[in-house]
Amino acid sequence: MREITYRDALNEAIAEEMTRDPNVFLMGEEVGYYQGAYKVTRGLLEKFGAERVIDTPIAESGFAGVGVGAAMTGLRPIIEFMTWNFSFVAIDQIVNSAAKMLQMSAGQFKIPIVFRGPNASARQVGSQHSHSVDAIYTNFPGLYVVYPSTARDAKGLLKMAIRDDNPVVFLEGETLYSQKGEVPDASEDELIEFGKARIAREGKDVTVVTWGRPYATVLEVAKELEAEGISCEVIDPRTLRPLDHGTILESVKKTNRCVVVHEHWPYGGPGAEIVDRVQREAFDHLDSPVLRATNLDVPMPYAAGLENDVIVGKDRIKQTILKSLYR
Repeated sequence: MREITYRDALNEAIAEEMTRDPNVFLMGEEVGYYQGAYKVTRGLLEKFGAERVIDTPIAESGFAGVGVGAAMTGLRPIIEFMTWNFSFVAIDQIVNSAAKMLQMSAGQFKIPIVFRGPNASARQVGSQHSHSVDAIYTNFPGLYVVYPSTARDAKGLLKMAIRDDNPVVFLEGETLYSQKGEVPDASEDELIEFGKARIAREGKDVTVVTWGRPYATVLEVAKELEAEGISCEVIDPRTLRPLDHGTILESVKKTNRCVVVHEHWPYGGPGAEIVDRVQREAFDHLDSPVLRATNLDVPMPYAAGLENDVIVGKDRIKQTILKSLYR
């Protein structure tokens, strides 16, 4: 094991899979000569050449559509959006082509494609560049939706996504790129299976389900609450579609409480799906209502102070956990 950044973990995953399989190629805005808006793709153009690391015009619908067509022929494209906010321009290609082609062709066409890029809010980039798109893409059958919270998961899940024969929406926390974590050596070729949540911290008083940027904050809150005699079990789903309901339900049956923490709006989405499943399938085990700590239900402000008020943070998370415990 060695410690590297989330950014480097993604870079290694792409490089290793492009080395392993000549059908894998990368395409998107500034992925080549500029080496990626967040430098995830640095060094790849030099290593693999312009035929496999392809800079595109600012035309998300166009290059996403080219990627879907390439996948239909047996290639394995990695399509990078400069941010997931820009994927809305290409949503027809993702939802109406990639997600539906296997079924509509009666299995004749597999779509082994990965759409990836930074997701959720950064810092002071305004409401048009601060979407967390979890709720949008988890709504559509035919797509896997992956959201790693750590460097190790980022690498193992991206390698799995590139090898999978189905379209994968791969969400990377925009503020996570510089965070470091332990990652296995390249020789281990670790793949992380979809639909398998990780129990990041064991506890007995409340189950906290979280992913993306809030994950690290939840662990900080759990450590603080431990000093107050409160034991939090923290679960990271890693993939939002498929979702590992089993691990979440077993934890809730042990702790008898559940809090869901996520960085998108409270209305709908995977957070609401988890609440629904827990209250239906673990109702008799619950000692309090299932609660959520989320961003506020408004477009993201530009002003730093207002942005901090909107984004789910330590205070909101802690107070929600305490409320579930009637404290």
